[in-house]
Amino acid sequence: MDKRDFLKTSGAFLAGAMLSRHVSAESTKVESATSETATEITDVKRTNWAGNYTFEAAHLDEPGNADEVRQIVKTVSHTKALGARHSFNNIADTAGDQISLKRLDQMTLNKEARTVTVGAGITYGHLAPWLDAQGFAVHNLASLPHVTVVGACATATHGSGLHNGNLSSIVSAIEFIDGNGNVVTLSRAANPDEFAGAVVGIGALGVITSITLDVVPTFQISQVVYENLSFDELGRNFEAIFGSGYSVSVFTDWQHHRGTQVWLKQTVSHDVAALPPLFYGATLQKTKLHPLAGHSAENCTEQQGIPGPWYERLPHFRMNFTPSSGAELQSEFFVPREHGYKAILAVEELRDHITPHLFVSELRTIAADNLWMSMAYQRDSLAIHFTWKPELESVRKVLPLIEAKLKPFEARPHWGKLFTVPHDQLQRLYPKLGDFQALVKHYDPNGRFRNDFLNRNLYGAS
Repeated sequence: MDKRDFLKTSGAFLAGAMLSRHVSAESTKVESATSETATEITDVKRTNWAGNYTFEAAHLDEPGNADEVRQIVKTVSHTKALGARHSFNNIADTAGDQISLKRLDQMTLNKEARTVTVGAGITYGHLAPWLDAQGFAVHNLASLPHVTVVGACATATHGSGLHNGNLSSIVSAIEFIDGNGNVVTLSRAANPDEFAGAVVGIGALGVITSITLDVVPTFQISQVVYENLSFDELGRNFEAIFGSGYSVSVFTDWQHHRGTQVWLKQTVSHDVAALPPLFYGATLQKTKLHPLAGHSAENCTEQQGIPGPWYERLPHFRMNFTPSSGAELQSEFFVPREHGYKAILAVEELRDHITPHLFVSELRTIAADNLWMSMAYQRDSLAIHFTWKPELESVRKVLPLIEAKLKPFEARPHWGKLFTVPHDQLQRLYPKLGDFQALVKHYDPNGRFRNDFLNRNLYGAS
């Protein structure tokens, strides 16, 4: 049966009639039928969060529960899940239908097991305050709270901290719909081998409908910013600087051999001490700062050593604010931490190629994990992040230069951001890539979730 015929007639499969909304790209007029279940939106030009990529998928389905996801998957030849659209490449695109997961918004806390299970539409901005109100926390957050939990974990996105694993490292179970339309549940305890391959699944195994995370008791964080850290000091005290807080970020524009700012986030367990005026030669902030000089810090999280809940300090940007004043592009590369400073110096040699197209770069550390497709797989890592101006063609020209400088350090690119690293190099960077391909074949034997991104990066297709 044709998938769109299915959406009109398969009330026997779903709990009620399907809702089909047809949105004209020219007039954006919405026509809707009366229904309470799944939604299909057609003929809309959809872009990612940054606006640099327009999805080719002709249809966007909005199921309301896991069973509706399962029925949609069974009726299409190709499909991909769509989260908060915060990827900067075509990882979430498809020649078939996209499945928006935003209506899968349940959250369940198991206090005894110290876990929380959330639907695939939940963002960290929704999860964190709710979790904190019940006395719990997740160990870390991305710098933006606006991303979905599932999307962040599926791409090994991360917070920072010398001893903190990425966001995927606290996943204890996942539920997804595989390429046969089956509901699959894998857990760290029951399926350790497959689980290690499936958590960072980059959309290849199926559509994740829920995810379970380990939680910890809630905690307080204070945040302070220092300005102008010499790279010489960073080189002499690399481990000490990145180990000086629960989470540490060094921002740079790659000019003048220095970090423009150091964001130091520390746990608070007692009265806050006076803030030292110097931090390895960097000077204490005099006012609240944005990572970009000259930008208003209104949308940034509280600084100047004022304690607050973990979820109001670990991200760089406040929950209720859009973090950027305009469009941007992002790239990120992960190198072994032991080679981190040498990698920084290698990138610095390209400063005059990079800076004209750059908003800011961020340097941060991530602890090793055991997840096959994680950028921090079996190695403590330094992440070198680039927030670019919306100049796509210029960024495409400078990326190969950066990747060439980082190739001796076996840099792994972030799956959801812009990179040009070829397939044969990715094969060498991920020792479990062959096992991951076999896992994909097992759960998606007919290639329902294959797309240009996977064909290029996992299989080397041009």
